Amino acid sequence: MGVTRWQVACIDMAGTTVHDEGLVDQAFTVAVAGQGVVPGAAEYERMRAVVRKTQGQSKIDVFRLLFGGDERRADAANETFEEAYGLLVDEGAVTPIPGAAEAIEALRAAGVKVALMTGFARATQEAIVDAVGWRGLVDLTLSPAEAGRGRPYPDLVLVAALRLGVEDMRRVAVVGDTPLDVIAGCRAGAGLVAGVLTGGCDRSTLLAAGATHVIGSVGELPELLEVEQRQPSLHLA
Repeated sequence: MGVTRWQVACIDMAGTTVHDEGLVDQAFTVAVAGQGVVPGAAEYERMRAVVRKTQGQSKIDVFRLLFGGDERRADAANETFEEAYGLLVDEGAVTPIPGAAEAIEALRAAGVKVALMTGFARATQEAIVDAVGWRGLVDLTLSPAEAGRGRPYPDLVLVAALRLGVEDMRRVAVVGDTPLDVIAGCRAGAGLVAGVLTGGCDRSTLLAAGATHVIGSVGELPELLEVEQRQPSLHLA
């Protein structure tokens, strides 16, 4: 498998390229508390279990599911969630996964374009990019609102492919830490769909979702794609 095969790498953010140290749980608690659901209540535990099962999915879709399609409550909870998560990001609670920036640089140096994808809203995604100093590091960032639908639908991957001029979906690699990331990549027809072990899911779970490969972290992606790893640039934070 030569490096010239690959045109685009579509890579997830939280759990794959950045650590957020439990911020989703914290922001979720704030969001549902605004709707009268507090820790310790049976409803809170039910919702928390759903949130964990839907990691990687568009956050507004998750809140629609939690509140049974009540659009008003879902919108309010989602807005509170994004605000709370954004504040936590601003406080420095998000950090790059070791080797992530260097891997992205190696891919781009080899001619592979990189798209960062997320289930968060655009404003939150931008806050994360700024917090880790990655402005200008990648070719494209995408959130569900810009793609049509979030994961497990293939829209994020397909829109990235369109915007970055992919000739053949078999020349796209998709990388993520959740089953939904993997399913989206498979549904898009990506030539390689890799799960990473930095987000909490184990190898068997990722393989069961359809991953063609499982690697320890995104730092191993250049080797998987047969891209020569270079020394990290001094300008990276």
